[in-house]
Amino acid sequence: MPQYTPKGYEKDRAVLGLLGDLAREKNATMAQISLAWMLCKKPWIIPIPGSRKPERLRENLEAAQVSLTAEEVARIDAALDGMNLAVFGGHARA
Repeated sequence: MPQYTPKGYEKDRAVLGLLGDLAREKNATMAQISLAWMLCKKPWIIPIPGSRKPERLRENLEAAQVSLTAEEVARIDAALDGMNLAVFGGHARA
């Protein structure tokens, strides 16, 4: 999985920075911002995050309480659209 290599991390730094900034603004985690973004895309998109730890499951469930504005969603979309992400399978487009 190329996103977990040092080169992949460097390539994806911009989107990680954006997610980190939003997470700090919203008092949330980057994972919660990612899940909240997916929940904003289309009503039929249902993210299914995996977790082996109860605390991560709680964190994931709390993403439903994170509100993103249309402008914030558009900022994430623009950042993703302008990147050649080094991920296995690409990113969700809706």
